[in-house]
Amino acid sequence: MKRLATLICIAALAACSSTPPPPDWQMGAKSSLDNAATAWFEGRDAVERAEFARARAAVARTGRPELVARTEAYRCALRVATLNTEPCTGFDAVAADAAPEDAAYARYLANTLQPGDAERLPPAHRAALASADPAGALQGMADPVTRLVAAGAALRRGQASPAVVQLAVDTASAQGWPRPLLAWLGVQQQAARAAGDAAAVQRLQRRIDTVAPPR
Repeated sequence: MKRLATLICIAALAACSSTPPPPDWQMGAKSSLDNAATAWFEGRDAVERAEFARARAAVARTGRPELVARTEAYRCALRVATLNTEPCTGFDAVAADAAPEDAAYARYLANTLQPGDAERLPPAHRAALASADPAGALQGMADPVTRLVAAGAALRRGQASPAVVQLAVDTASAQGWPRPLLAWLGVQQQAARAAGDAAAVQRLQRRIDTVAPPR
């Protein structure tokens, strides 16, 4: 999810250039959001809450509610990537101040798009949305978080083909992110069970047990 960092003007190499370094709040927000994302994907909820609170507080110091809304939309996207179906109450509380592109992005995540929203989405998500089978578009996404978010959004709108699900599994596995991996393995196992493929169900269960051994 490089979009948020770009939109709030994070310049990681600014200290090595002739341009002024970015304000502390930007650097702090970016670092905390990255830490929050990693913690969420690794299932460390208390750490995620603490890091996100720090990021939100840093952004709030600007007095710009539209940036707070953007930050909340990012957190919502992480939930979609892991197939979490809880409502994005944090974003909903500040949605009135969201920029049009961020409001469109939130509706994309929730599968409640309105006319004109597609044109406001980041190019990667716009391409995935436009495809009947977004697997090709997802394959071209270099950022693993973006790919998982796009896969989750595709599942919500009923366009997650087996290829999309496999891409999500492979992405989470390659990154060593247990929360999305377990979620997407569960999708695969459910499909195998519906197809009556007992061998696949057992094979997937072994992968699930490897990630989260039964107690």
